[in-house]
Amino acid sequence: MTQPLSPKKRLFEQFARVAKSLASANRLELLEALAQGERGVDALSQASGMSVANTSHHLQILREGGLVQSRKAGLQVIYSLAGDDVLRLITAMQQVAESHLAEVDRIVRDNFESKDNLTPLRREELLEQVRSGGAMVIDVRPPSEYAAGHIAGAVNIPLDSLAERLDQLPRDQEIVAYCRGPYCMLAFDAVAKLREEGFRARRLEDGFPEWKAEQRPVGEK
Repeated sequence: MTQPLSPKKRLFEQFARVAKSLASANRLELLEALAQGERGVDALSQASGMSVANTSHHLQILREGGLVQSRKAGLQVIYSLAGDDVLRLITAMQQVAESHLAEVDRIVRDNFESKDNLTPLRREELLEQVRSGGAMVIDVRPPSEYAAGHIAGAVNIPLDSLAERLDQLPRDQEIVAYCRGPYCMLAFDAVAKLREEGFRARRLEDGFPEWKAEQRPVGEK
């Protein structure tokens, strides 16, 4: 007769469900998109480049793993992260990978650190700069993501419209750009463009989701 599993084994099986739901690059990309704000399946499909059917399949796995939740809005199903602790879990996973996987370290060094040799601004530093009026903060994500939530006081200047709006930016302040997170290239590209045009510019160390998760001041449309 098979012995019943111990409570510890049963718990570990449930923890493994969470880990299994994370074990997909496509699902991690969906979680990054949802960290910007809740979205419907069609919008998530566009953001990830997957078909609607494939997106729905991955979202179902994420929901079964307790990482996302959903609600009905008319005929649409709207998804969101199950909580800020989901973002903390993903961040911890990224940090472990950077510390212990040589390939991750190489990719970060060659594709991110090499694009910007200035130390990014920490969240605490940005908060001080904003309060003192020492910096202008720009959100270079698409307008829909900005509308879902943004750093309080930040101005939305999507990367693809930055060149047209340079005359709106101050020359006597540092400009701090941020986007979706530590591996989002939008802020890197925005800072490079601003420096080419003679602005003092830096990027935030990560993005809006990490800022929000620490319950720092946010603005909403």
